[in-house]
Amino acid sequence: MASLASHEYYRDDMTRMPPLRSIAQTLCLDRRVRKVTAAEAYALAKAQHDVMVTDLPIYPPAAARLGLPEGATVLNNCHGRIVGRTAKARRFYTRMEPVERRKVEADLREAVYEMRRHPLIKAEAILGLDPDLMIKATIVATEDDAVNVFNWLANFTPYEELAAAYAQSPRLPIPDILVVGFNHWKTADPYYHNEGGSQLALVDEDANVIFNLGMRYFGERKKGTLTLAWTSGMRLGLAACHGGIKEIDFTGCAAPETRRLGKRSIAFFGLSGTGKSSHTNSHDNGGTLPEGFSKVVLHDDAFQIDCKAKVCRVWEPTLFDKTDSRPVGHPDWRYMISTMNLGLTEHAGKVLPLGQDVRNPNGRALIDRDLLGSYVNRCAFPDVMVWLMKDTCLPPVVRFADKGLAVAMGASLMTRRNLAENVSEEELKKLVFEPFANPFRVYELWKDVEAFLQVFAAGAVGYAFNSVGFWKTSDRDLRKIPLATSLTLQTALLLEQLTWRDWDMLPGAQLPTRESVDALLPGYTDAYDPAQVENPDRYAETLKDRFHQRRVFLQNSDLHNRPELLMTLVNALMARA
Repeated sequence: MASLASHEYYRDDMTRMPPLRSIAQTLCLDRRVRKVTAAEAYALAKAQHDVMVTDLPIYPPAAARLGLPEGATVLNNCHGRIVGRTAKARRFYTRMEPVERRKVEADLREAVYEMRRHPLIKAEAILGLDPDLMIKATIVATEDDAVNVFNWLANFTPYEELAAAYAQSPRLPIPDILVVGFNHWKTADPYYHNEGGSQLALVDEDANVIFNLGMRYFGERKKGTLTLAWTSGMRLGLAACHGGIKEIDFTGCAAPETRRLGKRSIAFFGLSGTGKSSHTNSHDNGGTLPEGFSKVVLHDDAFQIDCKAKVCRVWEPTLFDKTDSRPVGHPDWRYMISTMNLGLTEHAGKVLPLGQDVRNPNGRALIDRDLLGSYVNRCAFPDVMVWLMKDTCLPPVVRFADKGLAVAMGASLMTRRNLAENVSEEELKKLVFEPFANPFRVYELWKDVEAFLQVFAAGAVGYAFNSVGFWKTSDRDLRKIPLATSLTLQTALLLEQLTWRDWDMLPGAQLPTRESVDALLPGYTDAYDPAQVENPDRYAETLKDRFHQRRVFLQNSDLHNRPELLMTLVNALMARA
């Protein structure tokens, strides 16, 4: 079988088992911790005080996959102050000094001691749907947190569903993943994060263990588990991707020059609100794809790139999407499995989840992958890699002719915080950097840089899409960039319809020529050419400052431990104006 149980992984010297893994495993093996199926977790969840039963049917194929009773309906789990992820609550065990480790270990033992006062349940899942990349995972929680156990099983795959394939999958030098969630944890210790309530996400990536203490939000369980999966993939030499990827087949198109393109895959990397899912999941790119194409989607949020085999592999059979753009009656509701932090409404005598962020920001749903149409568990290596940026100095699309610049822009991906995260109003105003759009990286940045340099060396071409708006007269007075414009540009990249000219303000970067882009989007160049902005001196100053910030960010990262890599990236980020 694929990943290894603790005894097998540490069998040569059991004293190598880290304390956090031993604490988690001891809890998992307590005979009083009852193992549950998805159906049993669903039944328990219906009794939770913070769970409401709606009249919206769970997507029948998903209900059948999970073993739910006929007619099972969507559960809506609502929280209090915190309705998003809390990055500040994360503590990384492997980075702690010995004294700090001893403190945290003691606090953790005490938390688990208190946890055992509650009836406990556990469940097992398989992460990964490609037989060449499968990892077993176990989650433990209190019985009154069964909804998170159910959602976790639905988000990944209940062990029984893929047991036969897992037994035949290659053995990996990776320990099984262990996840512990305890929502009742509270502390007054200022060492831990307490904004909105006591919260701790304690990670030991080497041991493949995470503890979510005081964290109700399902996104913490999902992303915590994915963090360990991505990291496991990195240990196997695979690039970890917080992004979406799809493959377009043009061989059925009428035009010979289009048919000759064959199959082309395109990947999008961005945080919540940058358009990652919109670009990945769009049926036909707003009607711009040519008649006769076919499409398969790998996933819109998480995958791994294998440069040696030239393939990408997926972790999850579901989507965890925002519902802010899905009103009652939207066709996507038929694919729902579970919802979180949504209001309820009565419609035609039925109680239904209400999206559009009416109750609070960051309403979410688990949605079956059938929403995407045709999908696969592995797809081709990406021909096109797109960083989705929130940088007002960038036009809607930029091509990176220089591979070092392509990686540097990914490593210093600029964005703004959003309401999917539990941060203060001040934090929401700040520009921030999230390397490769992955706030869940728990290993050194230089490892990601090396991985993505391999991706571009293997043939991928890098681009940036600006998803926030382009400078008109200032950083606040912007020209809108409609999604339809970005979707048209996506199709243009896939069909190789654009020709490129060097951008004199950023060596190694290119902009589309007027002739090629205006033929697709009339007036594009006049609206988005950096040479034609109003208040050009201020624009040039801001552009240089943004790239200076990128360089400083990388210089202050762990890349200083790899000076050659650092110099490659810093030298590529030399904007001139």
